[in-house]
Amino acid sequence: MKLLHKILKGASLTTALFVLEACYGVPEDPLYEEGGEAPMYFQLLDKANGNPIAGIHIYVATWDYQGKGNDLGVTGADGLCHINLPYTRNQEGPFIKFEDPNGVYAPKDTTLADLRERKVVVKLEAAE
Repeated sequence: MKLLHKILKGASLTTALFVLEACYGVPEDPLYEEGGEAPMYFQLLDKANGNPIAGIHIYVATWDYQGKGNDLGVTGADGLCHINLPYTRNQEGPFIKFEDPNGVYAPKDTTLADLRERKVVVKLEAAE
């Protein structure tokens, strides 16, 4: 009788856990929780020849698209920059701006739709 009681108790616990997971889903990586950060790599390339571009500043603009926003980093000699973007589940991806302080390349901006993309390649055109 005690064995049957233990089996039923175990089955009840398993059923409760199954229902909990079915209702709320599998927990996501805390990296992608509201208020967390999404690590990303950007590589900036010259659109004309495909060469990496060093010294490009990457900004996250404010949600109303006013001003530059926060300076997240600068590309190195290989054109790469590793940054951490704020993750927001219920809004469009962050508004990103790329700017060359020397004015050789035209500024560019974009909105990222999927922050799970780990490496984003951006091609910049020469300024006119």
